[in-house]
Amino acid sequence: MNKPLILVTNDDGIDAYGIRALIAVMNELGDVYVVAPDSPQSGMGHAVTINATLHLEEYNKFPGPQKEWSCSGTPADCVKLAKQQILPRLPDLCVSGINHGSNSGISVIYSGTMSAAIEAAIENIPAIGFSLNDYSFNPDFETSKYFVKKIAQQVLQNKLPNNIALNVNIPLGKLQDIHGIKVCRQANSLWVEEFEKRIDPRGKDYFWLTGYLKNNDEGTDTDEFALKNNYVSIVPVKADLTSYTTIRAIERWFD
Repeated sequence: MNKPLILVTNDDGIDAYGIRALIAVMNELGDVYVVAPDSPQSGMGHAVTINATLHLEEYNKFPGPQKEWSCSGTPADCVKLAKQQILPRLPDLCVSGINHGSNSGISVIYSGTMSAAIEAAIENIPAIGFSLNDYSFNPDFETSKYFVKKIAQQVLQNKLPNNIALNVNIPLGKLQDIHGIKVCRQANSLWVEEFEKRIDPRGKDYFWLTGYLKNNDEGTDTDEFALKNNYVSIVPVKADLTSYTTIRAIERWFD
């Protein structure tokens, strides 16, 4: 039987340690095509390139059976170009990551990792975004690889509903430290941001974004709770941001 066709992408760039770990796992599961940004694209959200040219270049830096291309665009661009220009057919799975740092709670809105997965889901490609709760340059991805394979196998076997992607966040720790997997909802959280005003060597003002994630959700069924308690969290997400419960309330304004 033909192997599954798997598209791999990310937002940390094609050289990132996280995507290398992800490619290694996907090579065990299918025929792998990699289309990833040629430079870091963290925090790009679902941006697409419309006012500049896009470039794809074959990438042969790393050994392995996978076929690779670097892309000058955003993570969403990578998925669009892969589908339109690279892949021989619609893939059986698109995986994005493994991100250096979590994408739980409100971070899903800003995440290039998850935007690539959601872009694939929009195209009816089963998709997963993987993130590790470690922001260091070269974290240990061995534990992540175990859960990546376990979850990807289940998606390949069971599929996903159309237009749904999985947001998977993995806590930092050894395999024996992680209690299991929880399917969750997204926590009600927000970034509390501050802009530090600084002065450059030429005497001009500039600003540096700082801040922290504030979790306003005390629920025990959220991704933030799962991560805090050493569980892998899975949140099914989709591009439809409609607040269905609010539709009728607003309709009454105009009755």
